[in-house]
Amino acid sequence: MLPRRMGPTRRSPSLLLVSLAAALLLFAPRAAWAAPDAFTEALARGPVYAALAALVGGLLVSLTPCVYPMIAVTVSVFGARQARSRWEGAALSLAFVAGIVAMFVPLGVLAGLSGSMFGAVLQNRWVLVGIALLFLALAASMFGAFELALPSGLTNRLAQLGGIGYKGAFALGLACGLIASPCTGPVLTGILTWIAKERSAPLGAAAMGAFALGLGIPFFLVGTFAIQLPKSGRWMVHVKSTLGIVLVVVALHFLGTAFPQLTSWLRPGPVVYGVAAALVVLGLLFGAVHRDFAEIGAAVKVAKGTGIVFASAGAFALVTALATPSATLSWWSGDVEAARAEALRSGRPLLIDFTAAWCGACKQLDRETFAAPSVQPEISRFVAVKVDATNDEDPKVEATLERYGVVGLPTVLIFDSEGREAIRYTDFVPPGQFLEAIRRIN
Repeated sequence: MLPRRMGPTRRSPSLLLVSLAAALLLFAPRAAWAAPDAFTEALARGPVYAALAALVGGLLVSLTPCVYPMIAVTVSVFGARQARSRWEGAALSLAFVAGIVAMFVPLGVLAGLSGSMFGAVLQNRWVLVGIALLFLALAASMFGAFELALPSGLTNRLAQLGGIGYKGAFALGLACGLIASPCTGPVLTGILTWIAKERSAPLGAAAMGAFALGLGIPFFLVGTFAIQLPKSGRWMVHVKSTLGIVLVVVALHFLGTAFPQLTSWLRPGPVVYGVAAALVVLGLLFGAVHRDFAEIGAAVKVAKGTGIVFASAGAFALVTALATPSATLSWWSGDVEAARAEALRSGRPLLIDFTAAWCGACKQLDRETFAAPSVQPEISRFVAVKVDATNDEDPKVEATLERYGVVGLPTVLIFDSEGREAIRYTDFVPPGQFLEAIRRIN
């Protein structure tokens, strides 16, 4: 339970690896954050999926032009190349990775602790539009429209931190996160936004720790096993393009939240899945990933742009449809007190579902339990009402939460036909268990 406050070019094998990583980042968490943003719905299936998405995100960032070319040099600076044994090289590399973790984890904790403001903020449609525009701008930077970079003087000063030895390796790891910020920034923004929505400092620490570990994996492998990495090249543009598409999907998610009519037609089914998959494939064929805006010729740029539009739209449609319940209850349209009065008047049991936009388990209940074909007929005899607690600083919402003793989300209350509370769930409950329980309610 979450606390309430709380152009045509020849394709290379590397493109295949990039596409596989993209599939993991885009679809694994969702089928499981969707997020309809790349990171924001993994909790619908549990924190492990969220951490996996963050880990893959960190690994992809390590393959971008901001980070990859400096791996071998950095490993030499903190002494892993000169280590007397593999164990010493591994220890130095671990110290470096620990520095990266120490840099990013506090950001996750702060995002989780400051998330209480998100409830009210996310109620404003134009705030959501602003967030979407921010992610589109970050995506544009991934596609090469402009470069995000620290001042060169600051970058050089950070690069001189540390030295040979464990303390030096740790200090260099701390600096590495800042030096790589032109490429880590866009992805970090997505993860931190999601953490703030989830309002959980421990979850923020875990997600950012996973991101830092993903970023540090290549450094550890090179420092421990003296691996010779492939030369920098065009494939790094493929990685940036993949991350750019992920950020566009994030932006579309926020736009869809601000304007629900944009996604109301995206229902689970073979037609939507087929069209969405076709758009992704078509976008890849046009060159969403393997073409580069820096190539000469207007035709290449048009093809790249068209591919990005197709691939992003298809990926967004697919992950949105996968996260949408196949069926839904007939929810009471009034407030909770009116629903309770109607239940007593008609002699029907009552179901109150306390939910929020940031609550992953709440979405899982909608998608898997309330929408289950076996549950639908039985639950139709209930008066069912939702209480949106996204803005828990609203006095009316706060009073309702206090009245019903709700201290975290999800919370599902079930009352019998005489108005007595019979069941209280404070976590996800599988369809079978839920059905067995509501059958006993008169």
